[in-house]
Amino acid sequence: MKFIDLSIPLINPNELLFDPGGTELKIEYNDHTIGAKQMGRIFNLTPEKHLPIGTGWATERIIVSTHNGTHMDAPWHFASIQDKEIGQRKAMTIDEIPLEWCIGPLIVLDCTNYEDGYVLTPEDVNQKLEDINYKLSGGEILCIHTTAPRYYGTKEFVHHGVGVGKKATIHIIKQGVHIVGTDSWSWDAPFSITAQKWEKTKDPSIIWEGHFAGIERGYFQMEKLANLDKVPPVGATIYCFPIKIARASAGWVRAVATLPE
Repeated sequence: MKFIDLSIPLINPNELLFDPGGTELKIEYNDHTIGAKQMGRIFNLTPEKHLPIGTGWATERIIVSTHNGTHMDAPWHFASIQDKEIGQRKAMTIDEIPLEWCIGPLIVLDCTNYEDGYVLTPEDVNQKLEDINYKLSGGEILCIHTTAPRYYGTKEFVHHGVGVGKKATIHIIKQGVHIVGTDSWSWDAPFSITAQKWEKTKDPSIIWEGHFAGIERGYFQMEKLANLDKVPPVGATIYCFPIKIARASAGWVRAVATLPE
């Protein structure tokens, strides 16, 4: 079986940049020398004399948002309610996702032919599925491959990729899909491009429309995936369990795909 890592790292922004200013994470690395000093204080010992090679443990401290790195959004991120179309209820948080939803057939739609900022419609989704001669069914996990990965690790990353519109998102969820994903910064079109459209149209329906689809039909959504171009449109299995954070709007995911050799 072949394993394909679909996740980006949590990494300091001076190494690789994946988030806009003000939302970056920070990792503080405490090396083995610092660990030796800590162990010396705890156990009242001399590291050079009492520890195997004179040093102790290494640890890290991270200041991080649940939306940094490859992560999964829960319906609670979109709004306080979900499923307005079929029986309104409190929106699910990330710790409430059914675990069986987190393993399933991976379907990848190559949307790199669209210009940055394009917003997919239900017709676009249908056409992409027709192109790969496939029909969605329940339990599958649908991911969108965009141009954004060409800019991984740079300040340009957040300005590239396509969005999935409200109607297209609901169209996908109605076919039994519980989890979707994208390799761009957001399931919606880049904010910088949407902001330009907003200035021209003042149409509120274009603001965060893919996310707000979760009010009508609750769903979970992965962002900042990687290597979607390394898996076929159909045939892989994805494993995408989010970290269990109580009452949270999102959780980090180590998304992995498997393929038969």
